Amino acid sequence: MTFKTPLFLALIPFIFLLAWAGRRWKKAAVFRFPSFVLLSHVPVSWRERVRFLTRWTRYGVLVLFVIALAGPRKVSTQTVHKTEGIDIVLTIDVSGSMAAEDFRLNGRRVNRLAVVKDVVRDFIAQRPNDRLGLVAFSGRAYTVCPMTTDSSWLSTNLDRLDLRMIQPDGTAIGSAIAASLSRLKKSKASSRVIILLTDGVNNAGTIAPREAAEAAKALGVKIYTIGVGTKGFAPFPVQDMFGRTVYQKVAIEIDEKILKTIAGITDGRYFRATDTDSLRKIYKEIDRLEKTPIEEYGYMEYTELFPWVLGGALLLLLGEVVLSRTIFQAVP
Repeated sequence: MTFKTPLFLALIPFIFLLAWAGRRWKKAAVFRFPSFVLLSHVPVSWRERVRFLTRWTRYGVLVLFVIALAGPRKVSTQTVHKTEGIDIVLTIDVSGSMAAEDFRLNGRRVNRLAVVKDVVRDFIAQRPNDRLGLVAFSGRAYTVCPMTTDSSWLSTNLDRLDLRMIQPDGTAIGSAIAASLSRLKKSKASSRVIILLTDGVNNAGTIAPREAAEAAKALGVKIYTIGVGTKGFAPFPVQDMFGRTVYQKVAIEIDEKILKTIAGITDGRYFRATDTDSLRKIYKEIDRLEKTPIEEYGYMEYTELFPWVLGGALLLLLGEVVLSRTIFQAVP
């Protein structure tokens, strides 16, 4: 039980002090007898033995009135929000090589970017209490969505990702990390993370991936790197002379060494996704690794006990008045 205004409870000791003082100073009406000999054999009735209760009942009523003023109440419902306290930047490669169709989604062959968007959308849905941002890169990096807790808006921006939306084409891994760090440098979250996904080799930008990783380490940002794509040759769609889409087997190289180095420098991890299932498992693993639960108490619903306490006080007062006018009525 809690009290809305507990300060009123400080009046209770004064009530007991009043009861003690009243007993000391009150002068009872008496009949004077020359001797107690005549009364020595008169038995004391049970009414006389318990008469003092009527006096203490009045003080009990005062105590109940004070408790009612304090606003007693019971917590009936309390919401607890568990948040992770993590800021995450999703950094996704949208270069031309992501057009390779070596992944399947719902039984249909699709390009790498389509699968990545589907998997990342599920990842976003699993972290409604975190702040997430979105950075896309090819030959340069571009902030698609700043840090936000609005998962719906973030998913809408994710849908906007398209192959070759950023020109020139290429794979600027260092620039992508730098752009992601710019989203996190003012963050006060307990944990800051970059999840960088690419299927190529750093061949663009003015910032070396290792230097960018060192900057991330200095800022306390962890980087998880994901190399996406089958090993060996991948089917790549091209237009033939008649405008039809045909597929060529193209060897797309992933610089796993630098991705492992970036992850190692920042105390992150490197993952390799060769199909849709493995990519989903990677994001689920990262989701599991990056958990820092924080309990935040939300609203409370109370059951007010004021009417019950006040009702009890009134009933006690009524009982005292009735008994003092009947059974315990005093003769002047």
